[in-house]
Amino acid sequence: MPADRPDRPPTIRDVAALAGVSKSLVSLVLVGDPRVSETRRQAVDAAITELGYRPNLRARALSRSRTDSVGVLINDLGNPWFVDLLAGLATVLHSSGFSPILADGQTDRRIGVASVDTFLRQDVDGLVVLGITLEEAAVIAAATQIPVVLAGTREPALTKGDIVVNDDVAGASAAARHLIELGHTRIAHLRGPGEIGRLRLEGFQATMSAAGLDGERYIDTGMSEDGGNAAARRLLTRRDRPTAIFAYNDMAALGVLSAADDLGLSVPADVSLVGYDNTFIARIRHISLTSVDTGNFAVGTQAGRFLVERMANPDLPNRLHLTPSSLEVRGSTAPPS
Repeated sequence: MPADRPDRPPTIRDVAALAGVSKSLVSLVLVGDPRVSETRRQAVDAAITELGYRPNLRARALSRSRTDSVGVLINDLGNPWFVDLLAGLATVLHSSGFSPILADGQTDRRIGVASVDTFLRQDVDGLVVLGITLEEAAVIAAATQIPVVLAGTREPALTKGDIVVNDDVAGASAAARHLIELGHTRIAHLRGPGEIGRLRLEGFQATMSAAGLDGERYIDTGMSEDGGNAAARRLLTRRDRPTAIFAYNDMAALGVLSAADDLGLSVPADVSLVGYDNTFIARIRHISLTSVDTGNFAVGTQAGRFLVERMANPDLPNRLHLTPSSLEVRGSTAPPS
């Protein structure tokens, strides 16, 4: 902050003075009022950025009119992982009088649309981020204006906000333990990105180490179906190929299935396979994928509850909720041949 300004957090009056507008006009910009000219809006936005001003959530909640809508940001609608989570979230939001508005981050990026900015311009009452997002900076900024809850992800780090996730360490540990108990010793893990990927890797390696097995030798990366396919080809063409693979998620596991088939290998006779998320794809009979159930419906309902509570009381402390994991054993795992 410039030396001629008091050493205190900037106020709405400071923003108004720097932008050369009235305090009431700054308030109109903060609530996205369409009557404000683009020139004045830009001046206010520039002043907010320069000063590092953060609106008071409680004051804003009292001053703005509710739209009874909630923005829901999804990274990729093509991933079936979102289905149960969305169902749980929508159940709570609808019962609380809120309508979810969905945005697919991948589609919006392709057409040059910033999803979070669009939500703010629509004046949503809150935001739920489902899974990994590439709009981390925008989500952090949004959390200074409206209540934000992260579901199925621990990132980005928010000054104010809540997180609802599966117990990834326990889930990965259960997957590794199942394969070890079947008799596998050469077990690969396809790790994923971010903190969730790190925690699943941690659970896998801790369980391998406890069994006296090497948890470093067969680590590869794969989150999507294509990523899982590429990683599986690298692993399964090694002379000392693994006899079992624990994939980051069910989508990556589908890629492993395709790669194994292309290489003339059978699941589970030649390689056992465990996925993560227990999506409806895992339950399809001819796929019959052993997978870690993350309690996605419960993640969605808890995320909805947290958001409704935070909209009523923006000053709540940050909260972290872990849903329990369970392993659904199906036909893709068996003792090594």
